[in-house]
Amino acid sequence: MRLLLVLLTLFGVCSSISVAQAGSVVERVKTRGVVRCGSVERPGLASADGKGHWSGLNVDVCRAIAAAVLKSPDKIEYHEYETKKDFDAVRNNQDDVFFLTGSEINEQKLAGKLVPGPTVFLESHGVMVASTSAAHHVGDLAKDTICFMIGSSVDRSLEAYFGALHRNWYRRPFSEDGEMIDTYNVQNCHGVAGEITTLATIRLDPGVNKLSSRILPEPLITFPVIAATGTEDAQWSALVAWTVNTLVSAQRPETRWYAGGAKAMPITAPELGLDQDWQRRVLAGVGNYGNIFDRNLGKSSSLKLDSRLNDNQFRGGLLLSPFLE
Repeated sequence: MRLLLVLLTLFGVCSSISVAQAGSVVERVKTRGVVRCGSVERPGLASADGKGHWSGLNVDVCRAIAAAVLKSPDKIEYHEYETKKDFDAVRNNQDDVFFLTGSEINEQKLAGKLVPGPTVFLESHGVMVASTSAAHHVGDLAKDTICFMIGSSVDRSLEAYFGALHRNWYRRPFSEDGEMIDTYNVQNCHGVAGEITTLATIRLDPGVNKLSSRILPEPLITFPVIAATGTEDAQWSALVAWTVNTLVSAQRPETRWYAGGAKAMPITAPELGLDQDWQRRVLAGVGNYGNIFDRNLGKSSSLKLDSRLNDNQFRGGLLLSPFLE
């Protein structure tokens, strides 16, 4: 009986320690000295150069969180999730912030492990054509050949789009993306379908025929990339969400009627381990959401994508975060 009581006491102490550690992500990050983030590699969102240096919109959001917590945007580590084993970093809480889509969460069975946080980017499936093409809308490609990766979600989006229009189209499926790109660049298909960020990257390499291309305006489907966190610490989830909201709300301009910039949604939250200057430090380190988009995906980047849906709501886009009404 005494041995049983001792074992139960030890179990209770260990459980308490485990819960305390699991509920202290801010302390864990401060002790470690870096914020760890990860995602699938996507052009303009997260990609590594030959030296292993990561850049992109997701990476800059991770840097914003580091600026808030560690007072420096440079104190981050970024990891790619490609294989099921890579996603163990999510399952085992080895990283602190996970930039994921709904499909990635579902395919990896992560819903019970994550708090779905704010949207950081609205990705779309689209179609790209030659600049000289007579097509100005995706529907104009009915009865034309479109290249796509077989078995992908883009495949399903094309079927759904033309099915809704009750129009036929000629399918040119591929299992290798390099072969698909080469086929498109020599115009053996009238259009190529993929994620918008991927199409913008394909557009950078015109091939042997120096093909000039443009992405058709309407998306086949649009889906969010979210900043997810583990379920073990609500305070950390709140800190990440308020950081993303700060980036979005700070894009609002100052007017006579409402505050803008850093004052659009001032957050005083010592309960989250944040000092009074944390928002100023975040915006000084990475800029507002519009600055981040422009730098990684927009006119100041090689991809030259229009912000469109990823613009702030006050500019006609879909991004909206709390602000002082």
